[in-house]
Amino acid sequence: MPSTRVSRARLANLQTQHRPTAIARRLSNGRSPVYLGDVVLGSIDGCITSFAIISAAHGAGLSATLVVVLGLANIIADGFSMAVSNYQNVQADSDVLERLRREEAEHIALVPDGEREELRQIYAAKGLSGEALEQLVEAISSDVQTWITTMLHEEHKVSTLVANPLRAALSTFAAFVVFGTLPLLPFALFGSLDRMVYWLSAAVAAVCFFIVGAIKACAAGRSTFAGGLRVMAIGLMAASLALAVGTLASH
Repeated sequence: MPSTRVSRARLANLQTQHRPTAIARRLSNGRSPVYLGDVVLGSIDGCITSFAIISAAHGAGLSATLVVVLGLANIIADGFSMAVSNYQNVQADSDVLERLRREEAEHIALVPDGEREELRQIYAAKGLSGEALEQLVEAISSDVQTWITTMLHEEHKVSTLVANPLRAALSTFAAFVVFGTLPLLPFALFGSLDRMVYWLSAAVAAVCFFIVGAIKACAAGRSTFAGGLRVMAIGLMAASLALAVGTLASH
């Protein structure tokens, strides 16, 4: 039995979620692709790219106008490049899935007994045997689509839940542009590259890194504070390297 009020509340919530009607409703809605990874990737890279340019320009003593122009140009170009790369990556996953689906459909049509044996060995390796194993093999193989999906999951270890390539690309691009633009705002507003404006930009970048890291950690069920600090440290480390390069280049 749960020993605390929190654990009892959680147990009650889980019991509610696992009632037959709640399960049926949840399963009927189906699963949808999650684009959080695309947003996190674009956010971190956008902010790092932007603040790295800012740091290098500050170290080299360039003007605020040039920083803003270079920053925006790189944000748009790099953001588009990353979006296209992400589109191609997701599309490639979709193409591989469809190829495997066609192969399994062909195998089931041509050598059904061999495919049943594959099912049998897959579930035997999971501990099933005897009549229970045979009943499961018969149940799965009685429906072709269920059979194909099972083989994709169990034999090829691929997910049949594939993201929309365009949505993934747009999520990455939008996050890259938004989080890449934020560190540039102090220079656009004040029109200066002095220390105060630079450190204000650094503070904005640090907050951006922390927010992205916290969101990523929250989605993974981890400490949001620790996750925020981790991403913030990585981002500011990259900016420090850019600052060092810009400073060396100016001498």
